[in-house]
Amino acid sequence: MGGCEPVVGEYCDESERTVGPMKITKIRVTHVNVPFDAPFWWTAGLYGGASKSIVEVETDQGLVGLGEAPWWHFGEVIKAEIAPALIGADPLDLADCEARCVPPWQITANTGENAASVAFGAVELALWDIRGKAFGLPLYKLLGGAVRKEIPFSEYFAFRPAQDGAGGEMSPEAIVDYCLRMRAEHGASIFEGKLILGDPQLEIRTVRMLREALGEAVQIKLDSNMQWSLTTARWVLREIEPYNIRNYEDPVATFEEMAALRQHSAIPFSTHVPDLRRAVALGAPDTFVCNFAALGGLSKTLKFIAACEAMGKGFWCYSNDLGIMTAAYLHVVAATPWITEASQSLFRWQVGDVIRDGPFRQKNDTVRVPEGPGLGVELDPAAMKRWAAHFSENGPMSHFDDPAKPGRYRRLPLH
Repeated sequence: MGGCEPVVGEYCDESERTVGPMKITKIRVTHVNVPFDAPFWWTAGLYGGASKSIVEVETDQGLVGLGEAPWWHFGEVIKAEIAPALIGADPLDLADCEARCVPPWQITANTGENAASVAFGAVELALWDIRGKAFGLPLYKLLGGAVRKEIPFSEYFAFRPAQDGAGGEMSPEAIVDYCLRMRAEHGASIFEGKLILGDPQLEIRTVRMLREALGEAVQIKLDSNMQWSLTTARWVLREIEPYNIRNYEDPVATFEEMAALRQHSAIPFSTHVPDLRRAVALGAPDTFVCNFAALGGLSKTLKFIAACEAMGKGFWCYSNDLGIMTAAYLHVVAATPWITEASQSLFRWQVGDVIRDGPFRQKNDTVRVPEGPGLGVELDPAAMKRWAAHFSENGPMSHFDDPAKPGRYRRLPLH
């Protein structure tokens, strides 16, 4: 790799560094589990941690890019379909790499077979990491430079059973105490949480107590994971609206129900379902909260965010990702003026990570964007060995464990 040699009177662009021909020689996929210190309740049951696929893309120049799939199933797709198609490809030619792996979006939209798109999205993140390392630049500079370097994240709360000295927030009083402790210990002033036990009165009471304890300056966001029927949601949102709720994610199951709910509440809504056309047509939801791989990769994410900006819809980043995907979130938010709200995070509950010095942890609501080349993070071999062994010995972590109905999936709405 050669540098850009400046000549007096001529412009020297660092992006024009000379990078020799490069080929992908190997793609390694490792399944890992990273548990939480205590599980939390969501609509489908107890959520105990993350099961991810970590991707390493090796090149003939010795550069290795890192990626992360949102769920371990996609790692199997990478091994079976994506990796064989990319051996010998130029990792800097993203368009060619995608054309080798992913059918046109019109086909996947028609058939519903989007596994290849998500799996490629995890690998494409590694290709961007390689690009940054090849040019010796952090990802945010490849994306145009930083408009901010301190990236905001919310502090999460939920009903959590006690486990090995952690958790135990199973009442409104306990959740209030937890949030007050996060503010005292970590400077938290942006909170987001799930109050998901299927009890509307419990949610209303908890929100009232949180606002009274935390004061008016603190942000409170909620995530219902679609637990309410439209009838119940109208009642709940009417009761909590006086407490200045910054955002409510998926209070009901469909965009149509959110549009109907909008007639009764001024609280903004968000969702994980990236259907911008319907959101614009219906007037709800207001914001998308997405994992980059789930959108098909970083390149498609950037296009999606630009479309959101053009149509006046917000965007912020997903929770329950490990350090590789979180690093991507940090770089994109650093380089994107449109993303002004805090992204989600479950950092405080993660007992480990696969990267050195992980997991990321916010202080005074922010995490600083990494400055190293590419994503700016490195794998921790000991941590990789530990969490890969956890997956191998225990299998993937269940997100659907309901002790009251073992072996059965819950049905929605809960009320």
